[in-house]
Amino acid sequence: MPTLLDLTSQGDVGTITDESKLSASYTLQTPQQLYELWERQQWQSHVIDLSQDREDWMALSEDDRAHLSWNLSSFFIGEERVTTQFSGLVQAYEDQSEEAYLTTQQVDEARHAQHFNRFYEQVVGLDGTFDARLERARNDLNPAFIQLFDGELVQSGKRLIADPTDIEAKVDFVTLYHMIIEGTLALTGQFFITEYLEEKGILPGFVEGFRLISQDEHRHVAYGTWFLQQKARDPALRRRIADRLMHLIPIAAGVLVPPGADPYNFEILGYSSEQTNGFAFKALNRRLKVIGVDMAAAAA
Repeated sequence: MPTLLDLTSQGDVGTITDESKLSASYTLQTPQQLYELWERQQWQSHVIDLSQDREDWMALSEDDRAHLSWNLSSFFIGEERVTTQFSGLVQAYEDQSEEAYLTTQQVDEARHAQHFNRFYEQVVGLDGTFDARLERARNDLNPAFIQLFDGELVQSGKRLIADPTDIEAKVDFVTLYHMIIEGTLALTGQFFITEYLEEKGILPGFVEGFRLISQDEHRHVAYGTWFLQQKARDPALRRRIADRLMHLIPIAAGVLVPPGADPYNFEILGYSSEQTNGFAFKALNRRLKVIGVDMAAAAA
């Protein structure tokens, strides 16, 4: 797999990016401000019209459906995983404003999972229960995804639940959840999948929901950036953030690789690995500069 320094130096090479969208993640709003923003940005997953999406899905080739299913399954399972593993962070709030904000994020994640469940039921056509559809989507996951979401995320959550006052456990969780899962993987996938679907003019209901999910994720990543900037003032915690990232980034890079593909040279929906990795890790590097973490120095 690519090394840490390979990944964190790709940002200026062949990258497709929208700076106006990315910049929203770097505004260091406080938890109180982010809670108030959440109140202004409400939406309902169950009112989105998916009727055209069903027609579009049936008109796709079998290969196109398979490629999209792999990409969307990672999000469907990912939203379920992050919803169920978030309670420890809610318990670890440090003041009332942070508590209020964190509860909104767990609600957001459940709403995102509901959007994907509706899509898999009404568009992809998977009958049965919510749980059964999740189990079917799991067939599309690669080993790196399992390691990150069923291993690293679950263990980080258990540590925080065991002791919500453990600041090192909280820093570890936010680094994984907000910087890697949301800030690096989710926002990258959302950008490229949305661009692909809009260029083809298909799945308008899914795109509508996905854009609203991305709006929520930017708010989440803004919290993580704020929190880690506060904690990185402590040199020991700043080093801990860097060490955690050095461990997690190679795993995250593997999550982006389609099944059976060359991990150094692959395509996702027509976008090259250079483009997807460049977008993902350029965004991460920019956030780390705001936080005050120097990955190159940490890796030296």
